[in-house]
Amino acid sequence: MVTIKDVAKLANVAPSTVSRVIANNPRISEKTKRRVREVMEELGYHPNFQARNLASKSSKSIGVIMPNSTYHAFQNPFFPEVLRGISMNAHENLFGIYLSTGSTEEEIHEEIVSMVQGRRVDGIVMLYSRVNDQSMRYLHECQFPFTVVGRPYENEDRVTFVDNDNIYITKQVTNYLIQLGHRDVAIIGGSKEFVVTLDRINGYKKALEEAGIAFRPEYIVHEDSTKNSIKTAVTSLMGLPSPPTGIVAMDDMVAYEATSHLEKLGLLVPNNISIVGFNNLMLSEHSKPPLTSVDTSTYELGYQAANCLIEKIKEPSMLAKRITIPTKFIERKSCARRGTHNI
Repeated sequence: MVTIKDVAKLANVAPSTVSRVIANNPRISEKTKRRVREVMEELGYHPNFQARNLASKSSKSIGVIMPNSTYHAFQNPFFPEVLRGISMNAHENLFGIYLSTGSTEEEIHEEIVSMVQGRRVDGIVMLYSRVNDQSMRYLHECQFPFTVVGRPYENEDRVTFVDNDNIYITKQVTNYLIQLGHRDVAIIGGSKEFVVTLDRINGYKKALEEAGIAFRPEYIVHEDSTKNSIKTAVTSLMGLPSPPTGIVAMDDMVAYEATSHLEKLGLLVPNNISIVGFNNLMLSEHSKPPLTSVDTSTYELGYQAANCLIEKIKEPSMLAKRITIPTKFIERKSCARRGTHNI
């Protein structure tokens, strides 16, 4: 049986370097990675952490990875709700939960590698899908059980994931504003690093195209999860020669902040501008005005992601599946027909 030491010897590197190459550690040069991988292929060495776990006692725990633990776990209500769904299913199946604590992409990746190699968990749920994500690629390559909340950027047919149809629902939301007479519609929030942002922008563009409305790049504003950036986004949008009369906010939290800054600019929702959010947070029903929002069934996203993962842990040969969680459009008081606007 070929061992990691055999690979290290033939590649003329230390065994620890081989481990780092397997983990796709960015500190290892691409030249060294190529050499080690060529030797692994030559010797027929394929790390299979899944087999290692089966050979040892199960940890009866699942890892849960957030995109930025420090901010999202305590600032955005979406994550406690999706965690509630994961926790409920884990509890039903007698599994514990191991939460990530990393605050940067690199720290998160190192923690995932540690979870896998240290056999601390039997599988992992990723609460996001990032563009060109090294951690998801690592989990896929080493055949470790994992599921994703969100559509994978690559290997979509080979990765189990749970998601809403973000392209379709954002197209519908944009159409809703267009049907209210808004032809100048902006979309704010979300990082270009995440697939959900790309999908929603895609849906937004499709709605404009089908309505015969020209796409305006300046109407797309990304934010970095801070209140200040949302303030900057709103200020820049309303300072345009033709400011938007409708806004699609990627998250209800973004919508709350945008509404607050619009008010400081002397613009009221929905009298002067209409706004729609996503996730239908508990506060949205009680905000002023009550926010029109898309209920993404956040709890169900978490519950089904954990359910798929535990199925995969129990039956490793199970094929990848895609589960689409339905959404519901909740119409409240934050949108009005264009005829009532005074911009």
